[in-house]
Amino acid sequence: MGLVESGKTPKSLQTLLNMSRKYSLWVYQWGLACCALEMGAAFASPRYDVMRLGVIPLPASPRQADMVVVSGTVTDKMAPAIRRLYEQMPDPKYVISMGSCANCGGPYWDSYSVTKGVDQIIPVDVYVPGCPPRPEALLEGIVMLQERIQNEDMQERWVGEPIVVGS
Repeated sequence: MGLVESGKTPKSLQTLLNMSRKYSLWVYQWGLACCALEMGAAFASPRYDVMRLGVIPLPASPRQADMVVVSGTVTDKMAPAIRRLYEQMPDPKYVISMGSCANCGGPYWDSYSVTKGVDQIIPVDVYVPGCPPRPEALLEGIVMLQERIQNEDMQERWVGEPIVVGS
């Protein structure tokens, strides 16, 4: 068993591995409603160039993705598909919840068919609030996630409070 498998990595190697993961995030986009337009603007528009942050949008499958962005209203019918998507992603995997509907159900929180936040289904690392949030807010959430990845300890995977953009 090597150093990485045993979890006993030297600090310099851990820093190098974290930096390489930080600047090579493959994003799987899960757009469910109106927030998907803002996510599309952030990922496809030349004005908000996410490639300069080391984020590569549109992998072919969830098996190639490091991070998933869930944006829009998550219904109870869509919940098993989101869970399956998350389980197919390789470790380490990260989740950004974008928009009020994905965060807590939004204006539809009292509906019988709306999940009260994607965190009821999968663990969320970064919450991006807004209805709909601006593309700049998503970029700020990505930068905050990259800071978390840079400081992540490989021996003990992060277990703590999620990040909320703007707080």
